[in-house]
Amino acid sequence: MRIVGINIPENKKLKIGLTVLYGIGSSLALIILKEAKVDGEKKPTEMTADEENRIKKIIEKRKIEGDLKREVGGNIKRLKDIKCYRGIRHMKKLPGRGQRTKTNSRTLRGNTRKTMGTGRKIADKK
Repeated sequence: MRIVGINIPENKKLKIGLTVLYGIGSSLALIILKEAKVDGEKKPTEMTADEENRIKKIIEKRKIEGDLKREVGGNIKRLKDIKCYRGIRHMKKLPGRGQRTKTNSRTLRGNTRKTMGTGRKIADKK
């Protein structure tokens, strides 16, 4: 089964398989299946053509994949252009929602530590 040019995994149940699409999580997948009156426990290979068309029709109404990625990217670009706090945090690749950065957000900052003691700055010896 293909939706918006992306294959839905055939070995997974529909409620899990629909989450492959960017913009559809587990809760939204259940809402879509309920609206289309399709059992979420079915696998894509067990579906009829009518059920597939109902699901595709509902998903095509929503903003997913490329359109959603473009919109999110545009929102971030706008924040950077107006140089608001969140935009500056995006520019510096730092968390923008109030998290601490001294000990956490190491992966964002590029200071990943593989084992204890590595990545630390060497203290000056007296």
